[in-house]
Amino acid sequence: MPGPGPTIADIARAAEVSTATVSHALGGTGRVGESTRRRVREVAAALGYSAGRGPRTRTLGLAVTTYAGAAWNFVEIAYFSRLLTAATAAAHARGYALTVLPADRGAEPLWHTLAVDGMLLLDSPAGDPVLRALRARGLPVVFDGRPPDPRPADAWVDNDHEATTREVLDHLAASGARRIALHSGYGREYYTGAVTSAYVRWCAECGADPLVVPFDPEDTPGHAFDAVFAGPGRPDAVYCVYDPGGRQVLAAAARHRLRIPEQLRLVCASEDPSYAAGDPAVSTVTLRPEVIGERAVAALVVLLESPHGTPPGQLTVPAALTVRTSSRA
Repeated sequence: MPGPGPTIADIARAAEVSTATVSHALGGTGRVGESTRRRVREVAAALGYSAGRGPRTRTLGLAVTTYAGAAWNFVEIAYFSRLLTAATAAAHARGYALTVLPADRGAEPLWHTLAVDGMLLLDSPAGDPVLRALRARGLPVVFDGRPPDPRPADAWVDNDHEATTREVLDHLAASGARRIALHSGYGREYYTGAVTSAYVRWCAECGADPLVVPFDPEDTPGHAFDAVFAGPGRPDAVYCVYDPGGRQVLAAAARHRLRIPEQLRLVCASEDPSYAAGDPAVSTVTLRPEVIGERAVAALVVLLESPHGTPPGQLTVPAALTVRTSSRA
């Protein structure tokens, strides 16, 4: 068991304020200047202070912490919007409310006072400050995606990224592709690393040189592919790890006059239905976010309502490849 955590007196000494100021700053009371309140909370978060778990609220929290502190709208990404809808329905069906936190709040110390019974963390990266604060409070946490440094009792829901990546690459190879590139390498979450590692292993087994094209969410025209498509050893297939990647590849292919699928085959991991309606229709991998959201909420409720039972552990949801025109021979 961990030893006793820092006290209010410890925080007061580190922040160079009185214990009364610390109490007011952490409790949101009293006449404390905003800069002082923020400094006290930052010091408390850095020290791993826990105000303890309060009474049950029948409320679950959800946060996407991949890029904590950045003001990006994850709700506009089809994967997250579909998972959120399913998680909300699952929480309501079990008598819980679900609070969704904006991405830019992830760098703030509010996690020490947020009134929730437990949290769902999506794409938690290594060194996640949100996770550190939640662990300090002793709040139950369930992850969407394997945490970077899991503890024995941690629970998470994820896909088998090794099997899914191999299925996609085998499909592209069977359709005639001989030089397959991976559009990846942006995020620090487990998903990106797992897919990239599986791709490198597959290439080594097949005697192929891996080609990882860096993804940039702002690269709408797909300029990352300009040198790749114009140079020697041009790939004849691309597997995109992120939802916008397929559109970036399509834009770059059009600019370089590459016909799909005759000269370039394409598969994208995405939940966006517009890929199926395009010309050509793009092959996609669904990570089945609705199932992940429902099972994550169910696992969190088990932790809350049966705290002395067996932890749910790792739950695997099979992904699914839908083959369309863009990757057919």
